Amino acid sequence: MINRRTFLHSAAATATLAALGIPLEVIAANRVKFGKASAFSFDALIAKAQAQAKQPYAPQRTAPREILEKIDYEALGKISFNTDYALFANGPGQFPVTFFHLGKFFQSPVHMHLIDGSGRGGAAVESEILYDETYFDMPADSPARKMPRGSGFAGFRFQESTTGDQSKLDWHKNDWVAFLGASYFRAIGDLYQYGLSARGIALDVAQAGQPEEFPNFTHFYFTVPEDNSDTVVIYAMLEGPSICGAYKFTMQRGAGVTMEVETALFLRRDIGRFGIAPVTSMNWFSEAVKATGSDWRPEVHDSDGLALWSGGGEHIWRPLNNPGQTMVSAFGDNNPKGFGLLQRDRNFDHYQDGVHYERRPSLWVEPLDGWGKGAVQLVEIPTDDEIHDNIVAMWVPSAKAVAGNNYRLRYRLYWQKDEPFPSPLARCVATRLGNGGVPGQPRPENVRKFMVEFIGAPLEKLAYGELPEAVLTTSRGAFSYIFTEAVPDGVAGHWRAQFDLKVDGTAPVDMRLFLRHKDVTLSETWLFLYNPFKTRTVYGN
Repeated sequence: MINRRTFLHSAAATATLAALGIPLEVIAANRVKFGKASAFSFDALIAKAQAQAKQPYAPQRTAPREILEKIDYEALGKISFNTDYALFANGPGQFPVTFFHLGKFFQSPVHMHLIDGSGRGGAAVESEILYDETYFDMPADSPARKMPRGSGFAGFRFQESTTGDQSKLDWHKNDWVAFLGASYFRAIGDLYQYGLSARGIALDVAQAGQPEEFPNFTHFYFTVPEDNSDTVVIYAMLEGPSICGAYKFTMQRGAGVTMEVETALFLRRDIGRFGIAPVTSMNWFSEAVKATGSDWRPEVHDSDGLALWSGGGEHIWRPLNNPGQTMVSAFGDNNPKGFGLLQRDRNFDHYQDGVHYERRPSLWVEPLDGWGKGAVQLVEIPTDDEIHDNIVAMWVPSAKAVAGNNYRLRYRLYWQKDEPFPSPLARCVATRLGNGGVPGQPRPENVRKFMVEFIGAPLEKLAYGELPEAVLTTSRGAFSYIFTEAVPDGVAGHWRAQFDLKVDGTAPVDMRLFLRHKDVTLSETWLFLYNPFKTRTVYGN
């Protein structure tokens, strides 16, 4: 509906956008206010990041802190973006853009820009979308009404298609990707559920004696999409005390969400743990180990394992832990084919929660250029609640990250219910721990029993009476009661390996397991980090 306020905003926007050469149908869909236009290119953005990296870090100016602090959880919950002001609400493309408001928990301003590629001489130009309180619906007494114009935004999201089946989805309420907070972003995958997050970069995660640094995406640049395209392209500037960078995101909304990321990074100072393509998730407890009565639900996690596809072609599955102390595991490799944090357990009965952990997306990272020598590093941090992201997986190069270094990287992110390049081998689907020994007899000290389940076509092909062999290794301790058996659930190709591990002391234990038959490998490799300390103190052993 056109009213006086809408008309005035439209008129102001029209003058600026017409100067940029943006099509009239976009002008009609955008009533926001713009700053002056300036030339734009990705190369120029990279050059800007490189130049800024040579200068001392200067934090961005923020809105008055006394105002931001008053926009708390309750106040922010009463603020919603008015979709009349959404970018591309009436085309071109099919995915409108709406913005998040700044507040107590997201105080760093993010500046949004619109790019038009039809400037003078065909050169692209950009113009900043200026913050104005009228873009948001809020109570008359909201503290946000005191925010200065031009304060910036907290982040943004792409809404679902305006051309899809509106009987199933309302684009005003449903979004498929969101960038919010530092360099965090996430997507819903093909099960229409948010879960784990990605980041632009991770600096000094769990680095001894060094606090973690959280650089911010400070600017985003939106390209005008093509008509009815399923792909959107945005650019971003990242900056923190130790780093500057430029990013290009090409994001496709298909059955899941696929993002191609291209970035140029420049270091201001040395970094102890330089995490590329970081993935962040939550794992409180699973079927493997949980304290009796800790929670009413059987499992609570956004991801249940780290999957690796090594440069040598090995497929590895590492179940996630909630350890008693922060643990860092490194999986050395050369030019890895990919890695990801996955949610393999898709059975609602295993969670019993209306927030639908069984629908949380998996996220797979595929390097598009050789990343050389390094390691996929997994950081597991203790947590006593589901509100904390306590898992980080990332690629860390072998070469030291020192001031003056620069990096050009390309990789692809797959947000979907399963990994995009599954192994043809049987895969691990459950890891269970219990007291070692034999029922009815005294339980031996310092012994834990493990049940590891696999399912897949190679196990279906075993002839009647044939048993797969469990091939086990450990960094310390001794195995006993090792055997394999078909899981008696009637599912073809569903087998489990059982074994006891006796180990003294409290130091962590690294174990490796796979199934084979007559020298033929049947399963991916299961890796596990066992923490005797936590097992004793929390679960009794």
